[in-house]
Amino acid sequence: MAFRTAASFARRMMSTSTVRSSEMSFTFGGPNAIFYSGASVKQVDVPSFSGAFGILPNHVPTLAVLKPGVVTVYEEDGSTKKFFVSSGSVSINEDASVQILAEEAHKVEDIDAAAARDLVAKAQAKVAATSDEVAKAEAMIELEVGEALVAASA
Repeated sequence: MAFRTAASFARRMMSTSTVRSSEMSFTFGGPNAIFYSGASVKQVDVPSFSGAFGILPNHVPTLAVLKPGVVTVYEEDGSTKKFFVSSGSVSINEDASVQILAEEAHKVEDIDAAAARDLVAKAQAKVAATSDEVAKAEAMIELEVGEALVAASA
């Protein structure tokens, strides 16, 4: 029974379309930069509101909303690159192409840890001081992004 369940789960995560490729065409960018444009990569790990997941060639077609966190790209040469994203979307297509469109994206090594901690402190103060529901929701989003920035810079 457990094997049947595991096999069923594996089938749901792997595309069964006739297009079979060991390559994945990857495009990733935001308003501030384009990091990849149709590049061939081995794997991409993304943070989403439904949970973090890895994308390999032949992944089942999927749409997901990114949450603040780190996108890790495993390149063909074995190197990895990490990027912080504030939010955005990921689209995995039947043709083994993947697109990530981020609201904001930066290389993890470019994050200023002190500025990220300062952002968290200011956001916490806004959350505590505000009684307006809209302003409080905006401050909570700012806090979530700030905390993810701090975690990414650690």
